[in-house]
Amino acid sequence: MEVGILAYGGYIPQSRLQRSEIAKAHSWFAPGLKGLAKGERAMANWDEDSVTMAVEAARDCLTDFDRDQISAVYMASTSFPFVDRQNAGIVADALNLGSSLQTLDFASSQRAGSAGLSVALQVAIGGGGPILFTASEKRKTKAASPLEMTSGDGAAAFLVGKGKVVARLLSAHTEAVDFVDHFRGENEEFDYGWEERWIRDEGYLKIVPEAINAALAEANVKAEDITTFCFPVAARGVAGAIAKKTGLPESAVADNMQENCGEAGTAHSMVMLAQALQKSAPGDKILVASFGQGSDALLFEVTDEIKSLSPRRGISGYLARRYAETNYNKFLAFRELVNLERGIRAETDKKTGLTTLYRNKGMAQAMVGGQCSQCGTAQFPKSNMCVNENCGAIGTQEDYPFAERVSRVNSFTADRLTYSPDPPAYYGMVQFEEGGRLMSDFTDISPETEIEVGMPMRMMFRIKDYDNKRGFRRYFWKATPAGASNKGE
Repeated sequence: MEVGILAYGGYIPQSRLQRSEIAKAHSWFAPGLKGLAKGERAMANWDEDSVTMAVEAARDCLTDFDRDQISAVYMASTSFPFVDRQNAGIVADALNLGSSLQTLDFASSQRAGSAGLSVALQVAIGGGGPILFTASEKRKTKAASPLEMTSGDGAAAFLVGKGKVVARLLSAHTEAVDFVDHFRGENEEFDYGWEERWIRDEGYLKIVPEAINAALAEANVKAEDITTFCFPVAARGVAGAIAKKTGLPESAVADNMQENCGEAGTAHSMVMLAQALQKSAPGDKILVASFGQGSDALLFEVTDEIKSLSPRRGISGYLARRYAETNYNKFLAFRELVNLERGIRAETDKKTGLTTLYRNKGMAQAMVGGQCSQCGTAQFPKSNMCVNENCGAIGTQEDYPFAERVSRVNSFTADRLTYSPDPPAYYGMVQFEEGGRLMSDFTDISPETEIEVGMPMRMMFRIKDYDNKRGFRRYFWKATPAGASNKGE
C-alpha cells in the first residue's frame, strides 16, 4: 500500500493585527518599518498557545476519521509552552485519544515542522496505525523588530500512514548544515538574527537547492513538472530565486500568505502544505522545502482520493474567519511585552493541584462527561448519579465526549468586574443539542460579534488561566460562536 497523507487540517487565529498599526506605533524610533506595513498578521488570543492551536488544526484534520485508529501523535514547535512536559501528550489528551499511543515533540529548529513530518512518514512506512502530526507556532518577538511585522501565528495537522492517501510520498531528502542564520539561547525570550543578505546568498540560495535537486532526482521527477512549490520565507523574491535556480516553474511558487497571515515559524511550511492540498487536484505534484540548520525537501503527488475527502475548514476557511484588530497595545499585553497593571482582582494565586488535575483530566482536558445507560440523559460533568429527576440512577454513567457537539446559548453576560486579560469577560450557560449543559467561558468574542440566546456555539480547547509564579498553565474548553464573525474590514 502507498504511504502518504491521509488527511490534512489547519488553523489560523481569528484576530488579524494590522501591520500599519505596528509601524505607526514605532514610527518615532524605527521609521523603516513602514516598508513592511502592508497587510495583516495572525494574532493569537490571550488564551491561545502552540498547544491549543495544534488541537484545533488536528480537529480539522480528523474530520470524519476514527480516532481510535491513531497510533501516535507528534508535535513540532519552537514555542512550546512546556520545556519539560510532553506537549504532544496534551494534544492527545484534548483529542480524547487514550493512552495506547506514542507521543513525541520536535523542536529547536525552523526545520522542526518538515523534519517531524518526514519522521512520521518514515515511521508509517514501517507499518502500524496512522500517525497524527501537528506543527504549531506562537513566536515571541521584540517590539519594533522586522520579525514582529512578518511573523504570524498558526498551525497545521496531517494524518499520515498507509492506505487511501490523498497525497502519496514520492521522495524526501534532508541536507543537515549547521548554518546559523539566527538563534535563541537558553533562558532567552527572543531570537537573535544575522544579516539578511548573507542568509539569502549563503543560506537559502546554496543549501535549499541541494535538498530540492536531490528529492527530485530520487523521485525521477523533472523540475518543470512541479505544480506547487511551498517555501516559507518572508523575504521578498527568495522563493522565486530558489525556483529559478532549480528549474521550478515560476507559476508553481505558492503564496506564502505574508499579506494576510505572516510566517508561522517552523509550522509555516506545513501551513503552506495544508493550503496547497486544499487547493489541489489529482495529479498535482507538491514540493515542500524548509530552511533551518539545513533544509528538508518533501515531494508529494495528489491522488484521486482528494475528491473523496470530507470537507473541512482548512487554512482557507480560517483565513476567512477573521477580525481586523487595530489595537496594537492589546497585542503587546497578550504577549507580555509591557508590564501592565492588571489590578487587585488579578492577584489571585493560580496554583494548580497536580493531583486534582490528573484525577479530573478526562473532564478538563478531553471534555468527557457522562451519559446514563438507563435513561440516556447526558450531563457535564460526569457524576455518580443521573441528573434526570425522573431517573436518578446510581452508578450508570458512561463516558460521553462533549467537545465535538454543538451547543446553543441559554444565557450570557459581559462582566467587567471580574478580572479578564481581555475585558469584558464573556460567559454563560450553553445547552448541548444532544443533552447536557455547562456554565462556560466564551472566547473569540470580537467587537463585531453579536451574542444572542439560541445562537449555535462550538467548543474550543483554550488556556483557562496562567500560574505565573510557577510557570504553569491550565487548559479547559470554552464556547465560541460556531459561525464566528468575518467582519471588521
